[in-house]
Amino acid sequence: MTVTDATFRPSLDYPLNEGSMRITIIGAGEVGRTIVATLADLHEVVVIDRDEQIVEELTYAYDVLAIHGDGRDVETLREAEIDRADLVIACTDDDDVNTVICATVTMISDAFTVARVRHRTLFETWNDRPDAFGVDFMICTNSLTAEAVLRISGLPAALEVDTFANGLVRMAAFEIAAQSPFVDRPVREIDLDESVTIAAIFRDDEVVLPTGETVLRSTDRIVVIGSASGVTNVANRISLSSRSPTDEVVIAGASEIGFRIARLFEEHDYHPQVIEPDPDLARTAAEALPRTTVLEGDPADIEFLEREHIEDADIVIAALPDDERNLLVSLVTRQFGVGETIAIVEDSEYTELFGTAGVDVTVNPREETAEEIIRFTRLIPTEKIVLLDRERAEVVEIVITEESILADSEIRDSMSSLPDGVIIGAIARTGELVMPRGTTVIRPGDHVILFVDTDILEEVIEVI
Repeated sequence: MTVTDATFRPSLDYPLNEGSMRITIIGAGEVGRTIVATLADLHEVVVIDRDEQIVEELTYAYDVLAIHGDGRDVETLREAEIDRADLVIACTDDDDVNTVICATVTMISDAFTVARVRHRTLFETWNDRPDAFGVDFMICTNSLTAEAVLRISGLPAALEVDTFANGLVRMAAFEIAAQSPFVDRPVREIDLDESVTIAAIFRDDEVVLPTGETVLRSTDRIVVIGSASGVTNVANRISLSSRSPTDEVVIAGASEIGFRIARLFEEHDYHPQVIEPDPDLARTAAEALPRTTVLEGDPADIEFLEREHIEDADIVIAALPDDERNLLVSLVTRQFGVGETIAIVEDSEYTELFGTAGVDVTVNPREETAEEIIRFTRLIPTEKIVLLDRERAEVVEIVITEESILADSEIRDSMSSLPDGVIIGAIARTGELVMPRGTTVIRPGDHVILFVDTDILEEVIEVI
């Protein structure tokens, strides 16, 4: 079954990755500030926000032009010299405001417009009519969040999961627990599947590119790249799990995000359960989700959970509209021994608290949105970019051209032309996976998946 992406990639010319751009970011909340922090050193960035204190903070923290004002106001846009902008990103917390901003910009500028929205209805309307609203590119936060949950859910112990080369290559990040069989062993002794590479290790504040002699430590976070089956085997070994792929899925909350998660699981042939305390939301979800069992009840009520045999769940996804309730649901269901807990966390400052409390995985909708927008600004010439560990590193898919320094030479020779901080994790060639070795020759047309330290990404892309 085809599943609609949470973003639309237009088949038209747009002014990205042609050197430094002038980018105007409207809305400097968590999403906007993340984008500013990432792009300020690469482009000429202008920020507009209605909060004067935020504007002052940005002025001192980054090399940007920060303007106090309303992005819907034509005079504010003219003060920002919107006619000079190559790209305008509307990322306030209000869907309607972002849409109006893009429409207003379109009237007075030729800039390419990007709107962040939360609700699927507006996104689907625009997706049917891409010329609607004056929006060139629309990103749906709730759908991005649901897709992130789906990717993670089938892989025990994974902190981050993504795919490359049309699903042929999988990337996952795991934290090594103290009881893991990987602890205190060098990489060469771990006996990994031949279709898998440990591309990198995040150790405290350090990014380690491992050799065969690198010894893994407790709390290391490793990045693994390879075939889907190989990465799954690594996940099972790290988590000490032999369970079958996720089958029994329970979603706490039938709000917009919870509903999108349930719908996405349905589209992938699951029959999830949804627990919703609000009678009206429960009724609406039951009518709209034909393959989902919707239960009206409190997902943190121990007696209710006992009656519904929550202990049989392979995964519990806490998707209520309140971070504190999601933490409570995750902790209560963990007491029943469920396979894995995933919690939606709106406030990124709570992320560490959730992990310390024992929640297996957290997904932050604002971080997912910021990452997608950042990927978009770098879409050419890369096929795909995934940001890792709060943007300290990225996994990049690049199609090799005849002019590339990687083309028609052995990896051990061509890698000497790249700066330190790069690992070739996998190669996709005409629909087949090729695991890189020193003597592997990369050919034009190959899709190469690289792990790259963020500090050198632009340099690497330019060289390749």
